[in-house]
Amino acid sequence: MPNLEFTIAPEDSGERLDRALSRLLPDSSRTFLQKLIKDGLISCDDKILDVPRFPVQSGMKIRIDMPELQLPAPPAPENFDFPIIYEDDVMLVINKPAGVVVHPAAGNPTGTVLNAILGRYPSLAAGLSVNSRPGIVHRLDKDTSGCLVIAKTPEAQFHLGRAFANREVAKTYLALVRGVPRRPSGEIVTLIGRHPVNRQKMAVVERNGKNAITSYNVVGSGVMNNIEFSLVKVKIATGRTHQIRVHMSHLGYPVLGDQLYGGTRSSVEGIERQLLHAWKLELPHPSDQRKCMFKSEIPDDFKNILNFLPVKNISELN
Repeated sequence: MPNLEFTIAPEDSGERLDRALSRLLPDSSRTFLQKLIKDGLISCDDKILDVPRFPVQSGMKIRIDMPELQLPAPPAPENFDFPIIYEDDVMLVINKPAGVVVHPAAGNPTGTVLNAILGRYPSLAAGLSVNSRPGIVHRLDKDTSGCLVIAKTPEAQFHLGRAFANREVAKTYLALVRGVPRRPSGEIVTLIGRHPVNRQKMAVVERNGKNAITSYNVVGSGVMNNIEFSLVKVKIATGRTHQIRVHMSHLGYPVLGDQLYGGTRSSVEGIERQLLHAWKLELPHPSDQRKCMFKSEIPDDFKNILNFLPVKNISELN
């Protein structure tokens, strides 16, 4: 990868260096970033910053000298078979199906979006850094479908990653939730952190969490198998793990089909996953910063339940 440079945003002033870097390079692990710092590869105005807890200040110009390292066992290229929403020389947007993991992890070493990307663009497999995930600039949960943007060059990956980190990307989801929210719209602002008992879950916490902001609008409500449910349009200003699922469950209206956060599947026949869809994505193009907007087709399992709602044509939504 090339040397990278960026300016610390006002909202990150006073933040630890390693945490600020994790926002700007969301596809690199904290361990990897701390190693870069301790190895003297992070600098500001030619001064080496080698302490992870160093407090950064607004306006600081940070330089990262990325090492050229090889992965010991890079992901294997596989066939690419995803619906393409948009593609140009530097960027690809796909409609990720439910059930597909974005990148290899424990329990999912193959069959991921990243494996397919390497199959479609073999050049991305050259010169991989130890902790990098070529092309990946953001994630969707395994069972969440919808818009996923992929970078086709290291430069595009950096610029897109920075846009996500700096909250320059607008993300709109559609969710089918259990029940009918008392308020037709609202904003949820909490801290989200690891659940104190079940470490596989996230939860709304009082301390030791990250700020999470979710806004929602109820589009319509209906009844299926004697169960009330609603279609909700959701926008997130932050990108915390399981954020929408946690926040809607916190309100008392869990995403339908989400066993982990209370929207049980057994009570509604035919639901095989949490019914959450990344519907719309708006972001600056990595080459010239022009505004781009993409929408993804609603999957069939989602459409089947929409038949029980007064809203029939999702394309009419803004």
